[in-house]
Amino acid sequence: MADENERRRYRRVRAAILVRPLGPLARVSPRQVTDISLGGLRAWSDDARRVGTRLELELVFPDGGSATCLAEVVWAEPQPSGAVARYEMGLRFVEVDPDDLDRIAAVLED
Repeated sequence: MADENERRRYRRVRAAILVRPLGPLARVSPRQVTDISLGGLRAWSDDARRVGTRLELELVFPDGGSATCLAEVVWAEPQPSGAVARYEMGLRFVEVDPDDLDRIAAVLED
């Protein structure tokens, strides 16, 4: 996991945002984001991803709109049998369009 200072740089909130990878992995059904901030998000995955892996993601907002971003896996923890998914992951936003970042900020204010 990221160190305590990195984890607390941005305020995190639970939000009704779904996330899924794009590209060849787009077959994956969107999953609920565990929490999100302007710096990244925490989500579930059944696919193992190594720390440092970059993923193009689609974020689906409560109003039905969506945004894409590039994120990097900063931690991934296997989950026990029976959990929502096989892994819980922390992802740091690497590249986000400014308009999409504004949409994320609006969700954080709700």
